[in-house]
Amino acid sequence: MDKLAFLKQYRKSIGFVSNEDLINIEKENMSEKWIEIFKEADRSRRKDKLISLWNTVCERELSNTISYLKENLLEFELIVDNGQYAVLYSIKSENDEILYYEGGIPTNSVYTSVMQQDWSNVPRSIKEFYEKLHNGFYYLPSRAMGLVPLERITYFEDYEWGILDELDEPLGINIATTYGFFENGMGGYVAIDLNNCIDDVATLWFTDDQPDYNVNFWDIIDEWIVIGLQDN
Repeated sequence: MDKLAFLKQYRKSIGFVSNEDLINIEKENMSEKWIEIFKEADRSRRKDKLISLWNTVCERELSNTISYLKENLLEFELIVDNGQYAVLYSIKSENDEILYYEGGIPTNSVYTSVMQQDWSNVPRSIKEFYEKLHNGFYYLPSRAMGLVPLERITYFEDYEWGILDELDEPLGINIATTYGFFENGMGGYVAIDLNNCIDDVATLWFTDDQPDYNVNFWDIIDEWIVIGLQDN
């Protein structure tokens, strides 16, 4: 099965953007930085520019993820799905399988979603990832094991959490101001309570286990992304 046929199992309307189509993309739909990366014809220099962008945005926060990409990123391509542009990453796992990860291309309206009213209260490092690098970065088939797109962020108040009746200690977050930015696809979330997020403080939340409060958002994200890249 070729790559496009594989992808279409999960996204019926997905397609690749050719170099000819790239020149017609409006800057409102893609930053100049991303256009510059994809216009680079030399594969090695193009990868260097990509890694440089990651380092510019989150070198400290996602150091292990960036290191893994440096060593195991085979190629990356521009894709489009229902008018939304994204980067398709082809990454080698520890089992020598090729894993496809998706990173949404940020636009000026990337955060006008469920987060619209509260976006200004989100920690700066998280906003910079979504605004300057990717609107989510996750395993494409499951849309999990990564930072989800802002339009799919879990607003905790919208859900019935059965675990609330089983907590050993009083609830340590405000459900009404908590958002899950990361999903592992098996009931695990890395969530931010906007009432308590100084220094990127987060909560490791599970649907079937006790939460872990006051963890560092990026430490958990970095660890879990690399686990997914190695073992997915």
